[in-house]
Amino acid sequence: MGLLFYIIFLCISYLRNINGQGPPSPGYSPSSRIGSVGFNQGFKNLWGPQHQRLDQETLTLWLDRSSGSGFKSLNPYSSGYFGAAIKLQPGYTAGVITSLYLSNNEEHPGNHDEIDIEFLGTTSDKPYVLQTNVYIRGSGDGNIIGREMRFHLWFDPTQDFHNYAILWNPTEIIYFVDDVPIRRYPRKSDATFPLRPMWVYGSIWDASSWATENGKYKADYSYQPFVGKYNNFKIRGCRSNAHGLCRPASGSPSGSYGLSNQQNAAMSWVQNKYKFYDYCQDRQRDHRLTPEC
Repeated sequence: MGLLFYIIFLCISYLRNINGQGPPSPGYSPSSRIGSVGFNQGFKNLWGPQHQRLDQETLTLWLDRSSGSGFKSLNPYSSGYFGAAIKLQPGYTAGVITSLYLSNNEEHPGNHDEIDIEFLGTTSDKPYVLQTNVYIRGSGDGNIIGREMRFHLWFDPTQDFHNYAILWNPTEIIYFVDDVPIRRYPRKSDATFPLRPMWVYGSIWDASSWATENGKYKADYSYQPFVGKYNNFKIRGCRSNAHGLCRPASGSPSGSYGLSNQQNAAMSWVQNKYKFYDYCQDRQRDHRLTPEC
């Protein structure tokens, strides 16, 4: 029965797209204003080099019983637009996370900042979960205080490459999927916003303890290797040593902060139809720890 529901979900997503029932056009394409960079021009292997392969600017990472793999940008940034086209593995991927994120964990261990795009693996009968998250000054360390917003997607992310991006500037964080904004996290106070320089990372790893339905389903290595593919890397950021000489990136056609009315309409469409978890709406959370809610 679960497999039938998943097939129906995919058919509905496909029909929405071919009938023009995907998200309304945001009217602006930030990614088209930024050229791609070759992997070696912007990144390096961080761990698991034997589980990473670069072929004609498509980077393949894989996870098996022995290891996963990860990469890291060559430079830290204090703001910017950071993206990649990603294609996920179909079938059983429970417990496995494929990610693109910003972090300064190596610079500030135990007290780090982080901005996440994480694809939470799933069982064969259910769609992937796209989790967005923000950690500030150690809220991702020890007693974790997450700021998760989770979505399903209006397409099958295993069938083709799709563009995913994080825009981070001094006033906001905006997450984009194929140039459609899906979440905007504004800076309401210094205490609830990441302000220290971060590097760009990507990885595939085993998070069986929590990734799929709070750890109910674990990574099953009879399905190995688990593969994630990346290409069309985008970086337009202010390096941490720019000292005010760099203009922070904008996600709107006006070049200012915030989103246009058309972009907000597209984001509302996605959130109304595909968002299924918002930490600010979770009554079991202690919102004294997340005052921005």
